[in-house]
Amino acid sequence: MPMQLIIRKASCEDIPALETLIPNSVKNLQAAYYSREQMDGALGTVFGVDSQLIKDGTYFIAEVESNVVGCGGWSQRKTLFGGDKYQNKEDDLLDPLHEPARIRAFFVHPAWTRRGIGSKIMAACEAEAIGVGFSRLELVATLASEPLYKAHGFYNIEHFEISLSNGACLPVIRMSKQI
Repeated sequence: MPMQLIIRKASCEDIPALETLIPNSVKNLQAAYYSREQMDGALGTVFGVDSQLIKDGTYFIAEVESNVVGCGGWSQRKTLFGGDKYQNKEDDLLDPLHEPARIRAFFVHPAWTRRGIGSKIMAACEAEAIGVGFSRLELVATLASEPLYKAHGFYNIEHFEISLSNGACLPVIRMSKQI
């Protein structure tokens, strides 16, 4: 019998599971695209739990039999990426009539890739963003996640690098989409 995937809102009680899922996802799914130094420098800052998304009620958990197998969300705040420890966060609210909502912090457990988890979370994010008046989405994609976002209608705006605290740089892509 196939296991049932549940998409639900994240709560603060999910943070320990997310703190395990995110590094596991990064170290396994980003390894073909980034060096160990880049991944280590990004973990905890660029790739990490953003509790503001949870508090805002815009972060989702994908679970199977009470096991967290994926996560991701959207935001009405200016910050494009980064966890709680990222220093350059902008928590000001966006204007839905003139600015795009942010798609943020998508991670899937390596054993659960290619099962539509990211797509289901994306559908939930888009529906909520539309529901509060946004007509565009923007995100910062890793090199590994660019194909997923392109499959969902996002297009590249710019390639740039994020400077990491260990001196490494992380190449990423800013992407956008009309909804």
